[in-house]
Amino acid sequence: MTADVETVVAGGALLGEAPVWDADAGVLRWVDILRHEIHRFDPRTGRDTAERVGGPVAALAPAAGGGLLAAVGDTVRLLPGDGARQPYGSGHPLARLPTGDRANDGKCDPYGRFLVGTLTERKDPGACALYRLDGPDRVTPVISGVTVSNGLDWSPDGTRLYFADTPTLAVDVLDYDPECGLATGRRPFADLRDAPGRPDGLTVDAEGGVWVALVRGGEVRRYTADGRLDEVVRLPARLVTSCAFGGPELAELYVTSGRFGMTDDEVAREPAAGALFRIRPGVRGRQAHAWRPF
Repeated sequence: MTADVETVVAGGALLGEAPVWDADAGVLRWVDILRHEIHRFDPRTGRDTAERVGGPVAALAPAAGGGLLAAVGDTVRLLPGDGARQPYGSGHPLARLPTGDRANDGKCDPYGRFLVGTLTERKDPGACALYRLDGPDRVTPVISGVTVSNGLDWSPDGTRLYFADTPTLAVDVLDYDPECGLATGRRPFADLRDAPGRPDGLTVDAEGGVWVALVRGGEVRRYTADGRLDEVVRLPARLVTSCAFGGPELAELYVTSGRFGMTDDEVAREPAAGALFRIRPGVRGRQAHAWRPF
């Protein structure tokens, strides 16, 4: 694909992740997990600001009525919105995740339930899970036996859940009941064993296409709803981590990246590592679902 790749925030994030478009504020929110930062990029001004959270923040979702839901460390917290004067570190903890060392990717389903996964640095296969937040201190496993819970999103009609457990080198799909939040019938969707990297964050566009970031591969790939590889976008950074649609028409694809584990020489050869990128791929995305309090 020949889409132009624009760098909108210069390289520097150690582990950029979890982009989500906040339509009410007209900004893209994203995180630097290892720097414990939540970023706010305003495309109208080109300004990017960051606020520390006090722990590794790995996932964000807008909250209905204001504020942000965030996965910080092994907890899920409700954080104040832009208009509040409290720092993000004052957020209210809602639940603790029972497995893994910390939370990883997470999003809200069409009914406003928050799903978030975990990972462990101990390379313990199957020790983690994808969870559903059902209430204060109530989390329910949706997918068990996970090693590195990563990208997830739903089909436009909400009946299919796409999910990546990174070490499997695949994106799977499950049947999803949006009325009760159950996922069943897990099966392969896209085989990435021959890809140049490993599946990380993902997003689904308005046509049902699945966009997958390939960490260590420097690519974002689009797969059609039947699992066929449709587009490949190369980026000037190997550690591509996640993607999300944004902009007033949801016609821009924002892509996060990192530079964790890179030597000074590698960063010098790849100065865009850790940048936030923007692509106009010719398809539109969908508005992120907001978390709805219990």
